[in-house]
Amino acid sequence: MELENKTRVLEFILLGLSEDAEVQPLLFGLFLMMYLVTFIGNLLIILAIISDSHLHTPMYFFLSNLSLNDICFTSTTVPKMLVNIHTGSKMITYINCLTQTYFAMLFVTLDNFLLSVMAYDRFMAICHPLHYMVIMNPRLCALLLLASWVLSVLHALLHGLMLLQLSFPTNLEIPHIFCELNQVIHLACSDTFLNDLLMYFAAGLVGIIPLSGILLSYCKIVSSVLRISSAGGKSKAFSTCGSHLSAVSLFYGTVLGVYLSSAATQNSRARAIASVMYMVVTPMLNPFIYSLRNKDIKHAFKNLLS
Repeated sequence: MELENKTRVLEFILLGLSEDAEVQPLLFGLFLMMYLVTFIGNLLIILAIISDSHLHTPMYFFLSNLSLNDICFTSTTVPKMLVNIHTGSKMITYINCLTQTYFAMLFVTLDNFLLSVMAYDRFMAICHPLHYMVIMNPRLCALLLLASWVLSVLHALLHGLMLLQLSFPTNLEIPHIFCELNQVIHLACSDTFLNDLLMYFAAGLVGIIPLSGILLSYCKIVSSVLRISSAGGKSKAFSTCGSHLSAVSLFYGTVLGVYLSSAATQNSRARAIASVMYMVVTPMLNPFIYSLRNKDIKHAFKNLLS
């Protein structure tokens, strides 16, 4: 009987940002444009790094993986939303909803770890420049990337397996544009205590530990840069960290904004709008952050396009 209750769920209903029919074409055009900018911008960064041998360094290796992750993250959620807006259907099957939840958790966690690894890379480049290429060798870079993937997969898999233990009624409404973990858990008709405990405990570990590593790296970087006597040297050192620091601020700022707004308001639609920031806007802005002030990327773009 318990197994039957878990498998009788046919579909969820994604309410989206608005139920106003007149707003749907505007939302479709807006999110389609944002998705195309995200996809093309991050793809160009990947191609530029691959095509330019001068960019075959640890910093750009991790940047290309961050861009690939941003493409995967937005592709997990936005295309389904565009299809729902275009067809007028808000339905998503039980299996597709759990799959979307799993991959959204996977890629947002991987984004978190990649930003932390990139901070460590900048710390080694600025604080230990003479030993940088020896320490950040291809083997270590591959191991750091592999560790990020393994931890992200295990984190998402653990939540996915816990979701499979829950029972749901049929035709559930999710006031969001995708199947967010927190929203799905709170729709269950069975006890969700273990799921909530795991969600907050894992969020603390996955969020606080990488963020602490980033803050510690930048404390060491600032301390090292302040000891540089020349103004030109200080400017060059800070310029290599500016793009990454902007990406970190944007990512953690939007994620914290979403969860702080969730705690401050019970308006589900407002939380959905806030979630758009880290789900769509941040991956879209990352290519601009890393290209506008980076001469190496600009040069690689020119060579690629020519």
